[in-house]
Order: sequence, then C-alpha cells, then structure tokens
Amino acid sequence: MTIDIIGAGIGGLMTAITLQKKGYNVRIYEQAETIKPVGAGIVLANNAMQVCEHLGLREAMEKAGNRISSMNVTRSDLHPISAFDLKYFDEKYGVSNVAIHRADLQRILVDALQGSELFLGKALSGIIRKDEGFVLNFKDGTEVESQALIGADGIHSTVRRELFDENTIRDTGQICWRGVAKFELPPKYRHELNEAWGRSSRFGFTQINSEYIYWFAVLNDDQGEASSQNLSNYFTAYHPLVQQILKATPVSVIHEARLTDLKPMSNWVKRNVGLLGDAAHATTPNMGQGACQSIEDAYILGECIGKYSFNEALQKYQTLRMPKARMIVNTSWTVGKLAHIQNPVLARLRNWMMQLTPQRINRKQSEKIFELGKV
Repeated sequence: MTIDIIGAGIGGLMTAITLQKKGYNVRIYEQAETIKPVGAGIVLANNAMQVCEHLGLREAMEKAGNRISSMNVTRSDLHPISAFDLKYFDEKYGVSNVAIHRADLQRILVDALQGSELFLGKALSGIIRKDEGFVLNFKDGTEVESQALIGADGIHSTVRRELFDENTIRDTGQICWRGVAKFELPPKYRHELNEAWGRSSRFGFTQINSEYIYWFAVLNDDQGEASSQNLSNYFTAYHPLVQQILKATPVSVIHEARLTDLKPMSNWVKRNVGLLGDAAHATTPNMGQGACQSIEDAYILGECIGKYSFNEALQKYQTLRMPKARMIVNTSWTVGKLAHIQNPVLARLRNWMMQLTPQRINRKQSEKIFELGKV
C-alpha cells in the first residue's frame, strides 16, 4: 500500500521515516518549492528523543545539538522560581533532552528519507472523495489518486479544512518573536533551558550548539508597537544577559508570529484519512511540546499501521494519542496565561506557589509527558 502524506514538516517527515522502516511506500507532498533551512531553535524533549532512538536518529540529533539537563522558570532577573533537574529521566529512558537548530533537525530528517518520494511545489488546493480513496488537487494543476492519506500540513491544514468539520483556531492575545544568535552563554547556562517571567512578558533562551543560542520573547499584544527592531525596549527590566542576546541577533533572522492553537477536536480520523501533528492538535509553545507531540504521533501511528489494517490503525492511533495531546494543548494554554499575569500581587503569589511545589510533583507531571504510549 502507498501512503500519501501532505506536508514535509517535522511530523510529516518523521511519519515517512517511520513508515518506510516498516516497508511501506510513502509519497510526501510539500507546498514549498525547495527544502531550505528555516526557523529558529527547538528542544527535543525526552519523549521525542525516545522516538529518535527507536528510529536510529538519536546520535545525529545529539551531535548536531546540545544536551539540556535542566529546565528552569525564573524571575526577570534570572533568579530561579522553579528549577527542574532532568537527570532522573535521562537515566530512566536512556536519552537526554536536546536543543537543536530547526534547520539541522530538518536536514537530518530529509537525509533519512531513503525510500520515500518527496514532491516539492505541491500546494494542496482541494480533495475529492472517490470510491475508497481520494483525488488530490494541487495548485499547479496536477491531480493524484490516493488510497491512504495523512494530513500533516500544520495548523492551517487543507486536509482538515476539506474533510473535517472542526476547524477553530484560537488566538492567545500574545505575540512571539524567535531568533538564533551567534553567542556563547556563560558556563552556568550552557546545558539549561531558562524562561524568565516578567509582567505581561517572558524571555527564554538555550544553547543549541557550540556557537549558537536560540531565544524566544513573548508579549501581550497590547504592549504598544513592539517589533523586531525595538524589541529590546520591552525587556529593559530583565537581566543584562537578555539585552546582550537581543543585541547579538540580526533583525533579519528574527521571526514574529501570533501565538495560536487549535481548539481540541473530537475526531482526527475518517475512512482512509487521518490528521497528525499541528493539523490535529496544534498547541501553544508554552510546554515545548508542539513538535515533540508530532514526533510522538508519527511513532504511534507507525506502530499501529504495522499491526492493523490502515483504517483500524487510524482508530487505534486516535484512541492512544488523543487524551495526551489534548492534555498538552489545554495545559499549555493555561501555562501561557499564568506566565502573563499582570497583577503584581497575583504574580508574586504565583511565583511563591511554584517555589513551594516539590520536585516529586514536577517529576510526576513530567512523567505523563515523557512516557511514550504503547501499541
């Protein structure tokens, strides 16, 4: 059976790699004309790295990226509010969290596409149901018949829009800037992910390789006329390191986007078609699990397809993945709101409660995120 995947993002590529290792023919259709380095940085959390280990990609990820041993939430002056040591999970699962440039991640995944066909410049414009399959119409005028379809085409998924009824995208009221800078963090921060919370703003950063760091900044959208050019003006109350990072980043490499997610859906699959990654459960980035959940989708879907008929596999995949993905989406939405509390009294109360939270509670919550489902 040939399985068609719409979208060559992280989820689509990981799905193709998973399926080709199980002997399936895979065709991937990507709207971009070329596969070129894009994006900023990303942290592959323990659950995603377990999948990379299963697929034989762990060593390549670790070589290209930087191991992360601690995730911290701090005040704007980088004084810790909540520090979470990841060594317990490193030992339990035999893999570490890895921060990596998206371009390096993309290169590793494309290089792993040994037996799959990747078609570029194929922007999907419409889908027609036909007997037991589909006719895929592309904007360049071509048509392709498909018997088994996976929509991995992001939050604005054409597959979802054409074949599913639930398509509600939610706006958080926040804007995010992301960048990569040639910068060497002080030794204290080299293997940490730090996110500093101010009032109506936050700033996160981590080393992604020996030369570069990845950072992100988030503001409520009522914070004046913030732009990539004047972003540093909104973080003058933060630790001096934040200003240094912003000044080291060329404006041309800063990406700006509103933070949105997809309202949780009741169904990701129909006859011969399934949604995956952001097309199924786009989440805000507040838990660093967007791409990681796409990677987990790919792994579980591949395991299901290896054991069941395609349609039965889709149903099994949805049953296994939907509860966790929905938990991530809802929790991430809440975290984003907590991080941007404007009332100073409530902000102090939030910080105090986070400082009092025992490590065992944080570990239990992370266990739910890092543990892979079993098929």
